[in-house]
Amino acid sequence: MTLEQIKEILPTLENVEFQLEDGTFVPEHFHVTEVGQINKKFIDCGGTIRQESVVNFQLWNADDYEHRLKPSKLLDIIKLSEEELGIENNEIEVEYQSNTIGKYDLEFNGKVFVLKSKTTACLAQDACGIPSDKLKKNLAELPVTNANTCTPGGGCC
Repeated sequence: MTLEQIKEILPTLENVEFQLEDGTFVPEHFHVTEVGQINKKFIDCGGTIRQESVVNFQLWNADDYEHRLKPSKLLDIIKLSEEELGIENNEIEVEYQSNTIGKYDLEFNGKVFVLKSKTTACLAQDACGIPSDKLKKNLAELPVTNANTCTPGGGCC
């Protein structure tokens, strides 16, 4: 989800709710403690220099149980960050504390914002020797012959 997309969704909501993929909700009294832009310049294992930029939201649970962030307030925070920091319309990455600080992609399911787990990947698989996926065969679909059956004492194992 991009910054422009969340800005279009927020005015249609009564409450701002975040949910993890497993269905667990971020407590209602969360705070958005940061809105920023993270620019990353790096080199991959194949030697290619890369750049990426994301809009970062940091969610934090406080002991302030009466606090509820309203959509209009989050929209004000976003607009201020655009004006003061020059934040661009990039994908949103959400930081949220579990056992450690987790980074999540953001989606909207029509009712709540969903924190989607992120994964790592090799960006230069062709350069670092990772074999491409081998063709997988369903052995149950192969014709049964003596050559492809395995029985005790048959010498196939």
